[in-house]
Amino acid sequence: MKCFHFSNGEDDEDDGGATPPPPQLPPSSRGSRVSWARSLSLMDTRSSSSNSRCSQLDSDSIETLDFHHFLAQRRANDLRVFAFADLKSATRCFSRALLVGEGGFGSVYRGVVGGTEVAVKQLNRNGQQGHKEWINEVNLLGVVKHSNLVRLVGYCAEDDERGIQRLLVYEFMPNKSLEDHLLARVPSSLLPWGTRLKIAQDAARGLAYLHEQMDFQLIFRDFKTSNILLDENFNAKLSDFGLARQGPSEGFGYVSTAVVGTIGYAAPEYVQTGKLTSKSDVWSFGVVLYELITGRRAVERNLPRSEQKLLEWVRPYVSDHRKFHHIVDPRLEGQYCIKSAHKLATLANKCLMKQPKSRPKMSEVVESLGSIINETVLQGEHISQASVATGEEKEEKLSAEDTEPEPAKQGNNYLKKVFEFRDKVSLRNKSIGRLDWKSWAPGLVRTW
Repeated sequence: MKCFHFSNGEDDEDDGGATPPPPQLPPSSRGSRVSWARSLSLMDTRSSSSNSRCSQLDSDSIETLDFHHFLAQRRANDLRVFAFADLKSATRCFSRALLVGEGGFGSVYRGVVGGTEVAVKQLNRNGQQGHKEWINEVNLLGVVKHSNLVRLVGYCAEDDERGIQRLLVYEFMPNKSLEDHLLARVPSSLLPWGTRLKIAQDAARGLAYLHEQMDFQLIFRDFKTSNILLDENFNAKLSDFGLARQGPSEGFGYVSTAVVGTIGYAAPEYVQTGKLTSKSDVWSFGVVLYELITGRRAVERNLPRSEQKLLEWVRPYVSDHRKFHHIVDPRLEGQYCIKSAHKLATLANKCLMKQPKSRPKMSEVVESLGSIINETVLQGEHISQASVATGEEKEEKLSAEDTEPEPAKQGNNYLKKVFEFRDKVSLRNKSIGRLDWKSWAPGLVRTW
């Protein structure tokens, strides 16, 4: 899904009237000068004047700014600086065979550095937007640290006769993105219901950290399924901070900025006014919750016109409990807890409230998801025990299967499906460490 970028008349950010002093430049030092550092000023996310123009660093001064010294001043000195030749070797000359993703800002390759698998993002050399994203990621991921945020290992910034080389090196996430799994038609890539709930909670924790748990607020601004990556145990981590922006200063309600993001995920008030708040991310999270429930994209042009926009399509079904099951991902084949699905939709609706102030904080969303998961686990335990008890009684009463009447055979076939499914999940638990059987509700298998 493509990103959009258009100006609402305010190309840069504004806290709503604050006028802080201009940023202080670190003194220049010896070393290679990076001529393209003029866009570093884009990373000063504080406001400028009441005319909604952020203060720009003097271009002549920036030309002489030692880039690596600047990064150190921005607290990113714990990042490793890679040579372009090393990353070229690690990715076998950026082989297409190692390509794991492509986007508007560049391509991502799998590589090995010092015996450790990494993901190397090589940004496009053409286009200023890719460079802005590169600067943003180094600045922000050099500061933020959380178990639900993808870790930035280091970067490469070389400027020589070959041109400008801008690369980022991340921890490798072997299970790709949430989008890859929701759109996959291969049964082995299907995400079970319990795993979907856990992914939602992990992503919510990442956003809660950015919004509420740092010494400054960070608004992700492009929260979507393709930016939620999954590690070997299907733990979710947020990635791609190229469009992230610092939140408003204390005493101000929003940041005015150019409108960027992805169609179908951006909050309507942000698109209409350019006023950005943390509640814009909450809206996007509500859209992702519905994608987890339905297994559909936020916008899908290949569907009939009435079903192309996800939020419009689900609306009549969510209000009618008798029809709700029609919107649940059919690939789950009934293997989900309908009660928790209802509650997840209710939480999504709260995130999608028209008035931003009516939407919950992400810390509240994390708490709500924890309650949904706990209730699902408890219900799964109860149904599982009941199913086992019923199976034992039937085994005592029934003799050979081929001598049973047809109704009894149907009952045993139902239990057989339940136990076969439990065995598959148990086997999968041993191999890849997913949620255990207790988080499932086998009694909800359809028998009609």
